[in-house]
Amino acid sequence: MKAVPPVDDLPDTSNVREWTYRDITRLPPAEQKEWKAACQEELEALRRRKVFELVDRPKGRKVIKNRWVFDVKSDGRKKARLVAKGFSQVEGVDYDQIFSPVVRFETVRLILALSALENWHITGLDVRNAYLYGKLEEEIYMEQPEGFVAKGQERKVLRLLRALYGLKQAGLAWWRTLNESMKELGFKHLVSDAGLFIFRDKNGLPVIVVVYVDDALFCGPNKALVEKMKAKFMEKWECRDLGEPKEFLRMRIQRSGSTIRIDQCAYLEKVLQRCGMQNAKSAPTLLPAGYHPMPNTGTADSTLRSRFQTVIGSLLYIMLGTRPDIAFAVTKLSQFAANPSQEHLNKALYICRYLIGTRSYSLVYNGASGLGISACTDSDWGSDPSTRRSQTGYFLKLAGGVFSWQSRAQKTVAHSSTEAEYMAISDCSRQIVWIRNLMSEIGYQLGPIPIAGDNQGSLFMGSNPVTESRSKHIDIRYHAIREYIENKQIEVFFVDGSNNPADLFTKNLGHVKFTKFRGELGLEFYDSA
Repeated sequence: MKAVPPVDDLPDTSNVREWTYRDITRLPPAEQKEWKAACQEELEALRRRKVFELVDRPKGRKVIKNRWVFDVKSDGRKKARLVAKGFSQVEGVDYDQIFSPVVRFETVRLILALSALENWHITGLDVRNAYLYGKLEEEIYMEQPEGFVAKGQERKVLRLLRALYGLKQAGLAWWRTLNESMKELGFKHLVSDAGLFIFRDKNGLPVIVVVYVDDALFCGPNKALVEKMKAKFMEKWECRDLGEPKEFLRMRIQRSGSTIRIDQCAYLEKVLQRCGMQNAKSAPTLLPAGYHPMPNTGTADSTLRSRFQTVIGSLLYIMLGTRPDIAFAVTKLSQFAANPSQEHLNKALYICRYLIGTRSYSLVYNGASGLGISACTDSDWGSDPSTRRSQTGYFLKLAGGVFSWQSRAQKTVAHSSTEAEYMAISDCSRQIVWIRNLMSEIGYQLGPIPIAGDNQGSLFMGSNPVTESRSKHIDIRYHAIREYIENKQIEVFFVDGSNNPADLFTKNLGHVKFTKFRGELGLEFYDSA
């Protein structure tokens, strides 16, 4: 009599993205109605765009499957999206080319820093169901979506006329359509980064558009012109006007006068919950000072590997977005993603402990500082105990905050610290040349950009075409720095090693030094509450 009748478990509400349509049918009736309405809204959008047509199943043709993907947006909206299972497409039959350019993270940060420095107006929008605008050149058939099969026509299938999310060529189809549309509006994409478009009026005033798939930022010195071009864009596409942008690529954007702050606090909280570290004790540094991870000599554990890759993959996205301070630790541990040990996982979770104590840090671009582009580079010679490869680290700053950074193992073994530093400076110089090209396309003609290094020998080698027995074997590609210096694209300066903040990107530092150098990256504690 006291027995509790069995009740079906409800789907996990903390991970809506993993739901299937069957999970929706297990929800209470009121919630089912909301989610099914979201599905219906998606299908109506597809019909309105004439994405597909209902046809008889063709003989001898593969029919791909689909699934529903659910999400709850930051504003509480329930979103359902019909996604094709593109992994079942056959190359040469269902698709050919699939590469689609997207804007780089460092380009986005550069434009934000430039907007702070030049006091540019910024406004944002997102294109509703962007991929649905891309026209398909291939003949592709897909099953009817689960839960919405046409009555009496169950054996029919959908022939796709336009790109659908999940198709391998969907991104490329949308890019081609977008590019043609931007040309009609007078924009052209940059050679240095095809995700950046620029328009100039008869007076030479620019409007720059940063596009990442269906999200776009319009910015420029003249507010009226920026809003005018944005309005023209919105006439061509069904968009949601975001006004002053609050978020882009999961980066929160906060502007106050000439200061722009970006952070990933909300995403970081999700990562900590996913890793089960939200209540862990904070740590003062990323990894213990002097720690060097070693390869795992044992057999791969699939469960351990899956968890490690989940943690390190999430940390990589945070590092690529707004947290240059974790670059060295994350990239170092990511080298062991194929066969991690329990120690590697523990150290990845140790990074999470550091992020707990710095969860409210943001990357700040202060336009009032008036600071232009500068770079700093460093190398740790032979620091990898297993391969003896050196570590390259560098960063570029604008408006007082870093917008580009790199921490990675060098491609070859360096025979001396001078050689290792020389290769690091050369890598940094190539990044600067790319930045110069991009800025030139925007309309800025820059003078020599300074690079600071802490090795006199490497600076001498770069500034003078010397050939010595100890350096004649260096790969010719690294000597390009000499031409950059001669052409006055860059200039090199010496900085004492104890004051070189790029040291943060090459090794595990103690708390005092780590805190000192972190403050020079433009990272500041900020609590929006």
